[in-house]
Amino acid sequence: MTNILIVLALVLGVLAIAQLARVYELTSRLRGKREEDISPGDNRLNAALWWVFMVVYYIFFFWLFFRYRDRMLPISGSEHGEALDKLLNFNWIILFIAFFLTNTLLFWFAGKYYFRQGRRAFYYPHNNKLELLWTVVPAAVLAVIIIYGLRTWNEITEPGTGDMEVVELYAKQFDWTARYPGKDGMLGATDFRLINGTNPLGVVTRETVATRMQELADELAEIEERLANEVLPDDQVAELHDRTAYLQRMRGRITDLRTEMEQDIAEKGEASPYLAGADDLVIKEFHLPLRKEAKLLIRSRDVIHSMYLPHMRAQMNAVPGMTTTFRMRPTVSTDSMRIVTGNPEFNYVLLCNKICGASHYNMQMDLVVESQEAYDQWMAGQTPFQAPAGAEEAPADEAAPATEEGTATEEAADAMAAMNEN
Repeated sequence: MTNILIVLALVLGVLAIAQLARVYELTSRLRGKREEDISPGDNRLNAALWWVFMVVYYIFFFWLFFRYRDRMLPISGSEHGEALDKLLNFNWIILFIAFFLTNTLLFWFAGKYYFRQGRRAFYYPHNNKLELLWTVVPAAVLAVIIIYGLRTWNEITEPGTGDMEVVELYAKQFDWTARYPGKDGMLGATDFRLINGTNPLGVVTRETVATRMQELADELAEIEERLANEVLPDDQVAELHDRTAYLQRMRGRITDLRTEMEQDIAEKGEASPYLAGADDLVIKEFHLPLRKEAKLLIRSRDVIHSMYLPHMRAQMNAVPGMTTTFRMRPTVSTDSMRIVTGNPEFNYVLLCNKICGASHYNMQMDLVVESQEAYDQWMAGQTPFQAPAGAEEAPADEAAPATEEGTATEEAADAMAAMNEN
């Protein structure tokens, strides 16, 4: 209610000023005074008001700065963020110098050289030295900023050295998924054609290929049954035939993928990425160990997103069809940043910095920065994407689901063989 009253008061104040201006204009006409006739007193008053406005303008500027400085980002939570903050502070110093210099000259000259009757401006059309000065000085300042910025950027993006924690961040409308390598320390291969309800990232393994082929076989069989047993409109029959052609093309491409996978496994053995996906961790949590370098692999399923960690001073686009990377080393844990900010509920947040659709605001995932011991403990509690080969058999009372899963895999393999024969 208070805000509404304030808005109404401001609106009424503006209307009152407008009406007073209108009354002044009408009374001037009654006195026979033309609007373009300005008295020397009015000129002096307007000149003095320029200087008053300059002082008020600067006071308001500093008030805003100190009033809302606590809303600014706290210290950087990453190593490269410290270098980036230095670069930005350097730019701010130059901007403040230019801001105060240009605005002071603007207001000073407007107040000092106001119109006086009989006074003529000095005609000064050209000066090579001045033009050289205001060309060379800004160019030199910009060159320093660009060189400093490129040097900082090259340091941030240079290849990492030593042991790094590799994490894949997968973006889609409208959420994030993290993928960590398993015990083999290597992320498995992925292919978008294998994406389904149980494989959101399209991780390639023998099991996921078989499952996807089984899904295609089931859908093809369902369409064939409908075409054989149902009376359908011509347009729906055409749609089903188009869908059949698409599924057959997809089946052929996945068959090619399977052939490529088997050839790669035969050539590289255990080093093949097609054998590395089963133990990957595909989860909706994002953790990083403190003071250990992390390499972020960023992908997108659908549109351009942007991996944005403001407290880490990190941002990189997620582009469909390619993998972008960003390297960083967290230096402040989540618990420590809670102390720094004075907010016991603080969390680092992974955001999307591209307006990617109606639910863009939902693309948030907390990042937990913790000690290596806590990180290892968290990793130990995660479930692999697929049960590793040779895992211990489940207890007797849990054997039925495992048997069903094994049967499904065998059925998928049989279906693949049948489709290849066709």
